[in-house]
Amino acid sequence: MDRDRLAQALLATFLEELEGHVASLNRELLALERERAPARAAEHVASLLRTLHSVKGAARAASATLVETACHRMEEVLERVRDEGTGAPEVYELCFNTVDALDDAGRRLASKQDLAGSPLEALLPQLEQAARRAGATFAASERGVSAPATPPPATRVTATAEPAPTEPMPPGPAMAETLPVRVSAQKLDALLARSGELRVATLRLDGRAEALESVRDSLVQAREAVRGTAGEAALRRAETELSRVARELAADRRTLGGVATGLDDEVRRARTLAFVDGCEGLERAARDVARTLGRTARLEIHGGALELDRSLLQALREPLLHLVRNAVAHGLEAPDKRRAAGKPEEGCVSLTARLRGSRVQVTVEDDGRGLDLEALRQQARTRGLDVPESDTDVARLAFLPGLSTATEVTRVSGRGVGLDVVRTQVEALRGTVEVMTRPGQGTTFLLDVPLTLSTLRVLLVSVGSQILALASESVARLVRVLPREVREVEGRPTWASGDAFIPLASLADVLGLPPSPPRARRSAVVLAAGTARAALVVDEVLSEQEALVRSLGARVRRARHVSAAAVLPDGRLSLLLSPVSLVRAAGGRPSTALFPTPAAQRTRRRVLLADDSPTTRALEQNILEGAGYEVVACADGTEAWERLQAGGADALVLDVEMPRMDGFALTEAVRASPRFSRLPVVLVTARGKPEDKARGLQAGASAYLVKSAFDPTSLLETLRRLL
Repeated sequence: MDRDRLAQALLATFLEELEGHVASLNRELLALERERAPARAAEHVASLLRTLHSVKGAARAASATLVETACHRMEEVLERVRDEGTGAPEVYELCFNTVDALDDAGRRLASKQDLAGSPLEALLPQLEQAARRAGATFAASERGVSAPATPPPATRVTATAEPAPTEPMPPGPAMAETLPVRVSAQKLDALLARSGELRVATLRLDGRAEALESVRDSLVQAREAVRGTAGEAALRRAETELSRVARELAADRRTLGGVATGLDDEVRRARTLAFVDGCEGLERAARDVARTLGRTARLEIHGGALELDRSLLQALREPLLHLVRNAVAHGLEAPDKRRAAGKPEEGCVSLTARLRGSRVQVTVEDDGRGLDLEALRQQARTRGLDVPESDTDVARLAFLPGLSTATEVTRVSGRGVGLDVVRTQVEALRGTVEVMTRPGQGTTFLLDVPLTLSTLRVLLVSVGSQILALASESVARLVRVLPREVREVEGRPTWASGDAFIPLASLADVLGLPPSPPRARRSAVVLAAGTARAALVVDEVLSEQEALVRSLGARVRRARHVSAAAVLPDGRLSLLLSPVSLVRAAGGRPSTALFPTPAAQRTRRRVLLADDSPTTRALEQNILEGAGYEVVACADGTEAWERLQAGGADALVLDVEMPRMDGFALTEAVRASPRFSRLPVVLVTARGKPEDKARGLQAGASAYLVKSAFDPTSLLETLRRLL
């Protein structure tokens, strides 16, 4: 190997090792900063010196002179810390800045940039000065004399993780079992891609076996047709040979399937990291934010031994970093406010990872003040948004772009700023994020993502000429929807399932595809995205299959409602739809013609209108009569019930709050009547709480319109569809 190639190889090795050394330096510095026992502090200093010595030696071999010098100076500073038994806050800050500068230098060298003018070069004079003055500074600190610079309030950020379970060492040479081997992530990614393609090829064999069985069945039918002729013997021999080939193909498929599955499992195992390793750097981020704001905080990591795919942990890093920083900066209160609230001065932020079947749930929880729900409501009103009534729905407003409850602008982003990015990044992983808050007690963010990002069980559905894929894990159930099971709430179709009322929409309509002709009975897929549900009407549910997930690439990455491409066992590509996006879109769509309209219709329909407000009653009567309806207007529920029994009607439009008999009671009476049980009943009321809507639909209302959002078009469109 010539000199240039050797230098490049040494530099590549050095940079690969530097990333791990930087993580180790951060981890040990955090432990040293919070350590109070001299003996344990000495152990941390010794570990830091060993790591710096390794970096210095590797930098010398890779001709990274500036890195070598900086490590030497930092060694001198830490040796003073070891000798004095303690360190001043400004010295720790300098050490942390040096570690950051080493990390920056590694990135610069990787992109072939010069280190002249880099942060590392700028820190060298400070390191030299600290090495000379450290003894005097530390001695002054020990005597209680104030140091030249006033240190900020102390912070303490710790991390805890359950140890990984140990397994007995298998018999054999110990050195062969424990010798570490470095394999780059890129090589493992390439191997995983090949492994996935092998699995798809294995799945394709299933289709080939089915085709072979179909040929054999045709051969059997042909033999039956020529029974007793000379051709029967030839066909029997062909059938026997075909059966033999089919058996061998099945055996080969089982063998190949076992090898492919085993290889896939081994590659995935090689790609896994402990959750606590994937959280590397979060402790440092929490420490820096807390120190900047003069707060004390503790970061705890639970489920740290859980092994997860490296790519999943890398994709979760940015959302978790954002949530941890926000929790410390804007979730935790200042120490004096925590004391006043009866809390310990030290706040706590905890990260917890759990397995739930084929999903991973990660929670980020703090014991701070909780979200300011009233401020979120006010922000929503200011922006002209609909303000939910329940606190749970109000908390979700924090995920809207640009919505913030922060009262001042600081270097640290406020809670509510950027949470839309967190949601976008999690949904890109085919995941969901929910928020729960307890005023004065804290906030919890729950991230739910799939365990693997490369393969997926999918449900295939047809919409028009398109075959589309939905992640099976997001499918709550498959249903057949009848017209009588569909109600309208505020102009939107809703499917009634027991006590639940689920938004209903056509998948073709949501995706902007040509609509299918209305049918008397429609197939629908009920999708779940977190706690939200929606029923999507499709033409046909085809099958459930294993698929290989592939990225759409940068040009089509932002396609609406599409998250990736699914490679099917037969080699075809199908668009993989985003359940979160579909559920969100389905909940806000107006009704469309899903079912055929009855052929026989009278030219003038009779509508019985009941409202105790003369003004509202006159307005609605004018609207209905202007649309061609014959209107029978009543002042209360009892009068409406009597006139319905006397003269009948084609539909009822009722207020809820009326004297003598309210709209709920009248609706129940109509549904209990054998004569009128199938009449459409539309409730038009000012009562817009979810429990009121649920009560109205449970009473049997066909549609529920809220007067605050009422407009003539919605009433007429609702009646047109119901009649």
